[in-house]
Parts: sequence; structure tokens; C-alpha cells
Amino acid sequence: MEIDFVKVGDYYIPALTVPDKRYAIGKYGMLRRTFLQEYHNTIYSVMMMNGTLLQHLEDVNKLCCDELDRLIPTMSKNEGITEALKSTDQMEWVRQMNSVKSRAEEFILRNYVYGGFENEEI
Repeated sequence: MEIDFVKVGDYYIPALTVPDKRYAIGKYGMLRRTFLQEYHNTIYSVMMMNGTLLQHLEDVNKLCCDELDRLIPTMSKNEGITEALKSTDQMEWVRQMNSVKSRAEEFILRNYVYGGFENEEI
């Protein structure tokens, strides 16, 4: 993508525009944006100028939500958390499901939101 510049006085300033498309960034996309701003500012700036940042944030959010929707039922099934437990001991079921959700979200945050820079190029 080519960036156009506008001369203002003695300086050339990039002519950046806001995209027309609306992006569903969501919780995980916002966390990723904050992470990139604080710890990978160069990548953040390049993606912002290329116009790929918002699409990247939307992709990360969708990936994280899909993975969370896949992990929670799989983990609860592997640990034997059933509807029978829910009907007999609701508090135990809630405790175990909260534990599963917390561990699944920690996995997602570590691997998708705050990770992924080992082999990534700009």
C-alpha cells in the first residue's frame, strides 16, 4: 500500500484517512491493541499506517472468541462437568465451570492476544 503525503509548511505529513468499513474489535481486539501500543510500538505504527491494524484486531477478536467457544465445552466434557452435576449441586457446577472458563481464557490471552511474535514479520 502506498502512503500519500501532504506538505504542510516545511514538513510532509502522511494523509491518513479513516476506513469506511466498521470493525467488530471487541474485548480481545482492544487488549491486543493495548499490548501492541505498549510493547510493540513499531509494529503498531506500521500496521496503523498501512491500514491493516483494524482488520488485524477484528481477526484476533474473532479467533479468540471462536477458540473460547470451542475450548470451554471440550474442557468441561474432559473434566466430567455434566448437566447432572448442575441439577444436583449447582454451586459445585458453577465453581468448576468458572475454573474452566478462567483457564481457557488464560490460554487464549497467552497464545493469541499477548503472543504470536516468534515468527511474525511486518
